[in-house]
Amino acid sequence: MKALWFDGNRLSLRNVSLPERKRYALVMVGLAGICNTDLEIVKGYMKFTGIPGHEFVGTVKEGSPDLLNKRVVGEINVPCNNCEFCKAGLSRHCRNMRVLGINRWNGAFAEYLILPEENLHVVDDTISDEEAVFTEPLAAAFRITEQVRFEKGLKVAVLGDGKLGILISKALSFEDIDHVVFGKHKEKLSLVKKHGVPTQMAETLESFDRYFDITIDATGNPRAVSIAIKITKPMGKVVLKSTTAEDLRIDSSILVVNEISIIGSRCGSFERALKALESKKLSVSELIEHAYPLQDYSEAFERAASGALKVIFKVAQA
Repeated sequence: MKALWFDGNRLSLRNVSLPERKRYALVMVGLAGICNTDLEIVKGYMKFTGIPGHEFVGTVKEGSPDLLNKRVVGEINVPCNNCEFCKAGLSRHCRNMRVLGINRWNGAFAEYLILPEENLHVVDDTISDEEAVFTEPLAAAFRITEQVRFEKGLKVAVLGDGKLGILISKALSFEDIDHVVFGKHKEKLSLVKKHGVPTQMAETLESFDRYFDITIDATGNPRAVSIAIKITKPMGKVVLKSTTAEDLRIDSSILVVNEISIIGSRCGSFERALKALESKKLSVSELIEHAYPLQDYSEAFERAASGALKVIFKVAQA
């Protein structure tokens, strides 16, 4: 099968063996999305080698009868189910975790992938492939609402007008949580502004000294975390959604003096994301700017790295 392979230094398109199904489901990938984590992977994040990619929608070609030939999306974490964290119900934090396209598990930038059947979720017929490919990042966006209590009247800021920042804004709006989005690009901010969400240009951030109760960083820039801390009220919360290859450095004295809580936020509920997509009250396919076959991977990654919103691969046409 055709697959993108990262050898630790560069991406290339290769013909590789079909993954051995063993006890897993074999999924033919239809669409796969490039996200910021993939861009960080090719910079050395997680020291990953293999097939990257973790956002996908596809069709089960080998598996149990109730999944066979069904369209599915898949949760990315493959836990051991044996360590103390797994036994305590914290399988997302398994000591021996493998992660689709990120850590010791070949990913979705290929014609086929394998995943445990329990990771797969059947996609309702009312959801298009172009919507379903957003399930994983949308679930991650909804994760914030599982971790933080958003009481009425709180001042909430989302930093970042990229694909993740916009998805977070959409998730907050779906839950009727008032917020403002900060970004550097008027055309991207217009995508949230047209849905009634107030926006601000990033250069105005300095004027919001200790103003927000909850600040969510989705910039993908580790240097933005210091700004997020400065604009957060004493006793407030900063939620970190970005993963980068670069180390995070912050002034811990501000955290201590202002008693600010930092919350890491990662994967969320696929069921919640799929229900939101089924409702048609949350639109996502408008974020797709470019679609490429796998063989045009260089241009696709260049587009994604240049600041485009969502770039996807039409893998089934590779």
